[in-house]
Amino acid sequence: MDEHPPETLRDVEHELTALLRRGRSLSWEVAREVHPNLDPNAYGLLLWLRRADESRLTDLAGRLGVSKGTLSRQINALEALGLVRREPDPDDRRAWRLSLTGEGQRRFDAARSSRLAEFRRILESWPRRDVEDFGRLLARFNDALD
Repeated sequence: MDEHPPETLRDVEHELTALLRRGRSLSWEVAREVHPNLDPNAYGLLLWLRRADESRLTDLAGRLGVSKGTLSRQINALEALGLVRREPDPDDRRAWRLSLTGEGQRRFDAARSSRLAEFRRILESWPRRDVEDFGRLLARFNDALD
């Protein structure tokens, strides 16, 4: 495999840092759209629950790279807001199954719709192939992080 020149890696670091900074800001905005009292860090959790429909707490904690205790506190807050429900896992009485409530799905989908409209606006001048490549490369990078 080719060795990557230091300046190339510095460029990647710079652009990734800028993206993450903007992403945090966007997460604050989108979280407020979902619910005024939603912790911005919980948006990613809602995204995974929306994608999976249902997930075990331990599986979700592993996927998100957080401790079960941290995730449990976030889930408690989301339950209190009426966005998430936690039910005993019928296959393992020690485990919990998590899912969005109807209200959680409705609020998440509305906020996500406005977020996707913003992505559409940003990427509208890009060729379709570039957008596909961008998504593929981001997924590859994220997979490498796991």
